[in-house]
Parts: sequence; C-alpha cells; structure tokens
Amino acid sequence: MFRIAFGPRGNPLPLATDKPMAMDAVSYELRLFSLDSSRFFGDRVAEHMGISAAHHEERSFEDGEHKIRPLVSVHGCDVYVVASLFSDDRESVNDKLCRMLFFLAALRDAGAARLTAVVPYLAYARKDRRTKAHDPVTTRYVAQLFEAVGIDRVMVLDVHNLAAYQNAFRAPAEHLEAVSLFVDHFTPLVGSADVAVVSPDAGGVKRADRFRQALAEALGRQPSAVFLEKRRSEGVVSGSAVVGDVERRVALIVDDLISTGTTLARAAGACRERGATAVYAAATHGLFMSGAERVLAAPAFDRIVVTNSVLPSRLPPELVAERLTILDAAKLFADAILELHRTG
Repeated sequence: MFRIAFGPRGNPLPLATDKPMAMDAVSYELRLFSLDSSRFFGDRVAEHMGISAAHHEERSFEDGEHKIRPLVSVHGCDVYVVASLFSDDRESVNDKLCRMLFFLAALRDAGAARLTAVVPYLAYARKDRRTKAHDPVTTRYVAQLFEAVGIDRVMVLDVHNLAAYQNAFRAPAEHLEAVSLFVDHFTPLVGSADVAVVSPDAGGVKRADRFRQALAEALGRQPSAVFLEKRRSEGVVSGSAVVGDVERRVALIVDDLISTGTTLARAAGACRERGATAVYAAATHGLFMSGAERVLAAPAFDRIVVTNSVLPSRLPPELVAERLTILDAAKLFADAILELHRTG
C-alpha cells in the first residue's frame, strides 16, 4: 500500500511501504529570530517559549544600505522571524519591511525547511480596498512581497480587516486576537457596574461585538452594544450620531489601533456627553502619531489600554506611566508558534 508524506513547503514524498507512517514524518528543529528593532517583543516571545532567540547580524552602511544574516545554521529548520512593522525615530516602516524581506530571503537561501513571518503589527494593512479611482491596494502588494521571498506562513495580531488580510495572502495567514487580554484586564476593573461596549465607527462593530460577547461570558451578564457614526474623506472626519445607550454605564471603546487618536477622542467625548460614568479605550496597536499625546491626556478618558505590539516611543514617559496601560501580547504568539511547530 502506498502512503504520501508531505515534506517542506508541502512537497509530496511518495513512500512505498506497508508500515504505518508517523504523524510527523519529518521533524524540524525550531529557530526563532527577533530583528533588532523588535527585540522588545521578540525576546518576550522567546521567554514565554522557554528558549533564547537565535543569533543574527544586522549591519548598516554609510549609503543607507544594510546587510542582515543568520549567525546559526537554519538548514532543515522550522524558522520564525519576529518583526513588528511600524515607524519609529530610528527606522521608517519601509526600512523595517525591507530588512525583514531580505532576512527572510536569506533564510530561505540558507536552507530553512519552513519559514514563518511573525508580524505583530502589519504595516499597510489599512489600505485594503479602492475607495477612489486608481487607488493602490497595499495589503495585497505587501502580501505579494512576503510570498516572493518564499515564506510558508504569516502570523499577525488583530489586523485592520481580517477578510482582506486572509484574501491577500496565498500562503496560510494566521490571525491572533487580543480579545482575551482585554477581557482579563477589564473584568475585575468594571466589577458589578453596568457596561457599554462601544465601536467608534460602524466598520468596527464586528470587532467590538466579539469583545462584547467574550466580556459577557466573563461577567455573567450582557453589556450593551453602542456604535458611533463616522465618515472620513481626505483626512476629515465627520458624523455625530450615537446608536445605543451609555448613560450610567462604564463605556469601553474598542478599536484595532490608535494613530492620532482623533477617532477615539470623538467617541470618548460623545460617551461623556451622554452620561457614561467612566470611559476607557482599548486598542491593540498604539501607534500614537503626532498629536496623540494631547488625546491621551484628554480628561474624557479614564485610561487607555494597548498591547506591546508597538512601542509607545513617541509619547512622554511620564504620560505613558500616568495614562497608559500596556498588556503583554507575546504569550499569544509564543503559544501559537509552539502549536504550529508541533502540528506543522
């Protein structure tokens, strides 16, 4: 009787044997790399996995070019590369993307058996459709870049549009959610108070509802569902309608990311005006672009909660300590990587 085993990258390996075949016909040694710009996150992932990140070298040259290579063998290994793709005061998002792509390609050339891009914050994911004539669809273009260098899989956290992300990649696209982190944080905080889960726009209703259902299970009661009207064109935000009741409730505003913070500020102000007893914002990715420090300091918020997918390096440290709570999402990735490594 003939059985088929699947080797690296899904290539079929015919086995002419009557003997039962083990579930994992090929065993791969695990390697985890954390690019220098994402050490803050990658080292936490490695710590939760009970390993150390593998050594690599990154060199920059005077003309702006750079070289990046592994310093350990990856031949025949199951390799994961951690890099969160956001701009900071040292590197632009384009620099980080280019470094990651070159490193992934070098790992493939060095004989990596399986190659996974681990991207806590995926750049360019917000432009996932054409809203004006000849618009770029950058989500798809970034996916094509990753696939061009030979990745087998990509793993992200709370991407802006899940369907667009999954459709953009031909390789398996893993998606992790920070819902459990936020539920664990807010459940003891709200206690027995009435709660309203607020989406700052209609587009985020599904995201907010997933959080609302998980929170309802933890609290043993149903929070109310609220969303705000929002229209954006050419960077100008308009719309003022609020659908749902926040009066005498703790308002939890849920979004995927904070950029300048204007969307959350509008939502927080509307909740206060309509009688919310407290207002918290929960967003997975805190980009905190120019002007966000004023939003963070606004009295409409009791506190803002984000994960550590992005470093809040643009904010004054004293403001971070006073107004921001940062939840560790590294364990989500550690658990997912170990499961993928175990099951293939």
